[in-house]
Amino acid sequence: MDNWKIYTKTGDKGETSLIGGRRVPKHHMRIEAYGTVDELNSFVGLIRDHDIDPYYKTVLLRIQECLFIAESLLAKDEKAEKVKLPCLKESDITLLEEEMDRMNEELPELHNFILPGGHVVASHAHVARTICRRAERIIIALAEKMPVQEIIIRYMNRLSDYFFVLARKLAQDKGASDILWKARACE
Repeated sequence: MDNWKIYTKTGDKGETSLIGGRRVPKHHMRIEAYGTVDELNSFVGLIRDHDIDPYYKTVLLRIQECLFIAESLLAKDEKAEKVKLPCLKESDITLLEEEMDRMNEELPELHNFILPGGHVVASHAHVARTICRRAERIIIALAEKMPVQEIIIRYMNRLSDYFFVLARKLAQDKGASDILWKARACE
């Protein structure tokens, strides 16, 4: 039996393959888009590794599965028509909305901007939020030049909101308060 090797040496000259086989430079916008989503996915795994309510771990695992789907959709060569991939669904977005609504019921109303922090796991959720926003910006730029499923953009937009609410809820669960930002007056 052959052992599967992680290294293929096919990328040694700065190129990689999209799903469908077309070779592109590793700095190609599609690679940048799905690579940033992959970075986010890794950070979600880091949040899951914390001592948090198992319910959140279950939701985060589902989010990671959706991010993998988004990665594959972003990695598909738009000219490769016969490649079948999994899909994101409206129910994936609805889940995020329902989770935010549920968590917000237990959080104090927010009237100020907050500063990231309060607890390590909350800070990790804030980092995930910022990576998600970066991924969203890259995906939108990609969509201006080549086909991108609109649901991916909507999912990423909602997901960054989810991470904001999750950060607040995790801080609360760990006994930390929101750190309110107070603008200082200019003289």
